[in-house]
Amino acid sequence: MALTTELPQRVPADGLPHRVTIYEVGPRDGLQNESGIVPVEVKAEFVERLADAGLTTLETTSFVHPKWVPQLADAADLLERVERRAGVDYPVLVPNERGLDRALQAGVEHVAIFASATETFAGKNLNRTLDEQFGMFEPVVTRARAEGLRVRGYVSMAFGDPWEGAVDPAQVAGVGRRLVEMGCGQLSLGDTIGTGTAGHVDAVIDACVAAGVGVDTLAVHFHDTYGQALANTLAALRRGVTTVDASAGGLGGCPYAESATGNLATEDLVWMLDGLGIAHGADLAKLVDTSAWMAAALGRPSPSRVVRALSG
Repeated sequence: MALTTELPQRVPADGLPHRVTIYEVGPRDGLQNESGIVPVEVKAEFVERLADAGLTTLETTSFVHPKWVPQLADAADLLERVERRAGVDYPVLVPNERGLDRALQAGVEHVAIFASATETFAGKNLNRTLDEQFGMFEPVVTRARAEGLRVRGYVSMAFGDPWEGAVDPAQVAGVGRRLVEMGCGQLSLGDTIGTGTAGHVDAVIDACVAAGVGVDTLAVHFHDTYGQALANTLAALRRGVTTVDASAGGLGGCPYAESATGNLATEDLVWMLDGLGIAHGADLAKLVDTSAWMAAALGRPSPSRVVRALSG
């Protein structure tokens, strides 16, 4: 049964930012693990609907080799179909220089690279050692910056690794510092398997600050595998982080942990921000409609609690 209200009661809290940027990753991170290929016209409509809902940062796709992520083989086609609007940012993930070449050909203005905080995941995901990954990324970042592009750096496995277990926050911060020194203007700390908790968030942020990476450079990317994504987000907001990654409808699984429920749902984040009186620019009703539509296209219910509550 749907709730009778579409917004929570607003009760602001001290020590929180006045505005948060939602970095929407649904079209890329949310869909990349789908086993069935989503038609490019559905992806394009998804992006358009998210823009209609007021989101201004939409990570649209990735120029990764189709062999590794078949779902995103239509990256160039998708970008041609999407009407890129003034005031809306459409970043794409680029794994290497070839990916950057394709992104430049598509006329993108913002790219992201995907680094690892751990040795094992660097080997499995990038076929590099922890140290060698920087040699792969440096020419990508240098060229992108020379072309006038903004560059974001992801740090995956920042809160735990399924092979190595606990990850030293100082190691996470060391990887992040090298990416920032390389030229990344923003650093997204990824809880790839969703094992982080609020105190752990504080520890990682503390380590980043101690390494010379300012809080204003940080974004957070939480998975809700163990139900901690919102609590971890609130902990990051209390530390001054103002960019939060989220995925419409909670799309996106984690292949490294059983029962993973994917990314923090954008609607769940918006509900919390609305309750705290924090501005974000998104229209919750339109987001819910969009995620319900996408869930129907994928043939399964949305994982987002807010979507389920408000869509019947």
